[in-house]
Amino acid sequence: MNNEHFSCKLFAYVENLLYLCTRFSEEEACGLPSCIKYRIMIDPKQIEELVANYVQGSDVQLINLKVSPDNRILVEVDAYKGVDLDYCSALSRYLQEQLDRDAEDYELEVGSVSITDPFRTKMQYEKHLGHDVEILTKDGRKLHGVLVNVEEDHFEADVEVLVQVEGKKKKEKQVQTQSFGYQDVKYCKYDLKV
Repeated sequence: MNNEHFSCKLFAYVENLLYLCTRFSEEEACGLPSCIKYRIMIDPKQIEELVANYVQGSDVQLINLKVSPDNRILVEVDAYKGVDLDYCSALSRYLQEQLDRDAEDYELEVGSVSITDPFRTKMQYEKHLGHDVEILTKDGRKLHGVLVNVEEDHFEADVEVLVQVEGKKKKEKQVQTQSFGYQDVKYCKYDLKV
């Protein structure tokens, strides 16, 4: 075995070991060398609980939370009336105060959801009642319409569809109220094209 081949195998082994170490809890990692301890992945549930404590009593909701193996933390929040920059900054400072930089090296980004992001919670659907939306169904249909109703297991939108009218060769556009189960759509989002 030549040195280059050995080096590649050793690198792959160390890389796999470090990846596996990101899966250890703090208690499980006590016997590991400090260079590996700092690779321990921050528990997303910890961040979720901290955000829940901070937003308690307000209409702000955690919409999206991602923690990568190298501890890049993304927190996105939303509320019925939106979330401003000051609120995001305050939430970011709060999270930084709760996390120990000496024990957990991380990168933190806190923001409000983008207007182009798909809706993820019932609150976001309710927030956009009466607004133009774009819907992509799991069977591949892309529809444009107005969000008119939101329920626990589905939503309804007045969408434009092409309908064959008796006595005419060309299909005509008509508006129909259609119901969509949340599980039946790939996304529903605010329609910027309108």
